[in-house]
Amino acid sequence: MPKRILVGTVVSDKTDKTVVVKVERKVKHAMYGKIIRRSKKYHAHDEANAFRTGEVVRIEETAPISKLKTWKVIDRVQAGKAAAIEADI
Repeated sequence: MPKRILVGTVVSDKTDKTVVVKVERKVKHAMYGKIIRRSKKYHAHDEANAFRTGEVVRIEETAPISKLKTWKVIDRVQAGKAAAIEADI
């Protein structure tokens, strides 16, 4: 079975070797037909502590690493706003 790959935004990087990634999806309401946003947070493994809050990253499903972590960060899709400001200085 292929591993799932999701794209989301890092919302927390406070824990060691772990980032919390918020993944949003759009679904159509069953009765009213309006498109609404649904989101879920995933704990992902970040071995080098390389990813910061605000960055858009790609995560991949893995075997369980800990109680909450069953995902690992593959790569950065887009840098966060804070990283762009530091690069300009």
